[in-house]
Amino acid sequence: MIIIGGGPAGMTAAIHLAKNGIKTTVFEKETFPRHKVCGEYLSKEILPYFGELDVNLNDLKPKDITRMRYSSLNGRTLSTELPLGGLGVSRYGLDDLLYRTAVRSGVIVKEEKVSAVDFSDDHFIVNTSENTYKSRFVLGAYGKRDLLDKQLGRSFFQKPAPWVGIKSHYEKNDFPDDLVELHNFKGGYCGLSKTETGAVNVCYLATYKSFRKMKDPELFREKVLRKNPFLDEFFSEAKEIFEKPMSIAQISFRRKESVENHMLMIGDTAGLIHPLCGNGMAMAIQSARIASEVILKQIQQKSPIREMMEKEYEQRWQKEFNRRLTAGRYLQKVLLNDTLSNLSQKALLKMPFLLPKIIEQTHGKPQKFQQ
Repeated sequence: MIIIGGGPAGMTAAIHLAKNGIKTTVFEKETFPRHKVCGEYLSKEILPYFGELDVNLNDLKPKDITRMRYSSLNGRTLSTELPLGGLGVSRYGLDDLLYRTAVRSGVIVKEEKVSAVDFSDDHFIVNTSENTYKSRFVLGAYGKRDLLDKQLGRSFFQKPAPWVGIKSHYEKNDFPDDLVELHNFKGGYCGLSKTETGAVNVCYLATYKSFRKMKDPELFREKVLRKNPFLDEFFSEAKEIFEKPMSIAQISFRRKESVENHMLMIGDTAGLIHPLCGNGMAMAIQSARIASEVILKQIQQKSPIREMMEKEYEQRWQKEFNRRLTAGRYLQKVLLNDTLSNLSQKALLKMPFLLPKIIEQTHGKPQKFQQ
């Protein structure tokens, strides 16, 4: 079993499969641990599943996030209790925990970049920077966008990817441990929440159209983000911990196929939810669960049919995530349109009970292994 990519999706699937006796190798082009551009909010829906995998998040001492505050560009705010809640945990810490758990479970991790994947005679041939490998099953968990997508001929890769993501950590001791904030600015939105280290993770998404005028994260922060009064107050008081912000370009929210050339795609490789929903890491982990379950079922069958496995994965993926992705697209359209944003905020101020219900549309329910 080969998994391409060692983020939350790839490592979770590796742990799941290894614990069920499947020899699993993960190819990851970067060294562990490392920081990644990420909202660093993890929905509690994954806790039962992580418990069954013996992934002990308590070792990290994550922040318990129970509240959300949203502000529009003009500073008008909405606040609510989160229906399920989440955990504030850095990608550095989470990736390191999953890596150590995977190795302890018998997973082989190779620091090699995969350059091509081909399927022939019911097997995959995987070419890396170091060697060529053969496997009956391959999971794609290599992230939002990669040259592998071009090699596989994925349709979204040929279309515009007009978003830029920026992340940095800040020191601000009086920022509440239990709060996640989402603030609008012209051309995007910015999330703030504390991680297990006590640092406040600041991660924002901007259209390339708005960002390209300055092309510098620090200048964009000063000239654009700080027009939101809450962000202005935060940046005037907080101290940046990172030497410089991290960035990722060419982010696309276009529809992707969950199966490409017989390879099951998981995490952001299968579909990307808008960061304003704060649920990308949990979706990645849940997709790893679904893919692992259908592969184990395929292996256990006496007369396995690959097409049936692929169809089952596609159906289960759609059932689990289609509602969330659709809700995320609608939310983004509303929040990035000044008129719609103001109208929706006024409506929610009059009917605050609707906000938790909207949040529920972008989150899943706690899941364990499917028997």
